Amino acid sequence: MFELDGKVAAVSGAGRGIGKAIALALARAGADLVVFSRTEEQFRRTAEEIRALGRRALGFRVDVSHSADVEAMVKATLDTFGRLDILVNNAGLNPSYTRMERISEEDYDLIMAVNVKGAFLCSQRAIPVMKEQGGGCIINVASVAGLKALYKCSAYTASKGALVQLTRTMALELAPFNIRVNALCPGFVNTELTEGLLSSERGRERVLSLIPMGRTAEPEEIAPAAVFLASDEASYVTGAVLCVDGGWSAW
Repeated sequence: MFELDGKVAAVSGAGRGIGKAIALALARAGADLVVFSRTEEQFRRTAEEIRALGRRALGFRVDVSHSADVEAMVKATLDTFGRLDILVNNAGLNPSYTRMERISEEDYDLIMAVNVKGAFLCSQRAIPVMKEQGGGCIINVASVAGLKALYKCSAYTASKGALVQLTRTMALELAPFNIRVNALCPGFVNTELTEGLLSSERGRERVLSLIPMGRTAEPEEIAPAAVFLASDEASYVTGAVLCVDGGWSAW
């Protein structure tokens, strides 16, 4: 187990799926947590589970595409814990599985606002804090879909590709300040985000045909990679794109 004792981590989209699994894994490694999402019932439940593990936890309702929400979250984190060591930009959505010409402008804007702008705003507010305290770690949860084409997901893949490139640029800019920035790229994971794609037999068969391991992942299989990237054992890892995808990216 990689140790995160004394660290404070903030995780967006922590109410369910991969975000919740990452938050709980960071807590098990010793970190105190700030968990936030747009659904209060979900992030409160995550915070309760973290406290049951013996760690401190704060929960906030935050729309990551709104800078005022993000600023309030960072301020509350500092007021309570006095520091912010780890930021996991996990919040993401894909409300549209359809051909590009049928995606509405509203859906496109929403995907970009949450998946890209949200990570940008959270990082922008966290960076001065990390610089002042002498370092930190930012993990952007992108997707293998940011590296590979995915049928009927043009806006989503574009957003995740943008997040991969944002990660690399941030890593270059922040390396002199001892702030590491990496992208975690899950493959197909059993979450609410993939329910639409995996619900039909045809869709599931198409997905499984892309995965050499022949199965989709559980959120708990993605979380350990985030713990590693957040730990001191990854002290020389920045600008990396770590795929946890059952071999999909090997095609």
